Amino acid sequence: MRLVLRITGTWLIGLALVLLVIDGTRSLGANSLVYTSLADLWTQVHPPSLAAVAAFFESRFFADLLDAALKAVLDYPAFAVFGVPGIVLALAGRKPRRERYLRADQI
Repeated sequence: MRLVLRITGTWLIGLALVLLVIDGTRSLGANSLVYTSLADLWTQVHPPSLAAVAAFFESRFFADLLDAALKAVLDYPAFAVFGVPGIVLALAGRKPRRERYLRADQI
């Protein structure tokens, strides 16, 4: 299970870094801070699936809450949306740290 978490986290971090480089390049070209929101990225990749997710959330019981949460997540920068879960998954998949304690006479 740790292997799956680490691999998934590494892929998400890699995708976040690619998106960060793209946004950095656009920011240098525009001479101002430019970032691609998740909604813009999703629209570029596959617009019908974004509409399907929005329609799915509208048919649920807490439609207003889900719609507000979806709009909030879609406004975040795409590199942050992929990078933060990637870091969390990579950290969750690492080996447990063993603490080594030394007695005073072993120093």
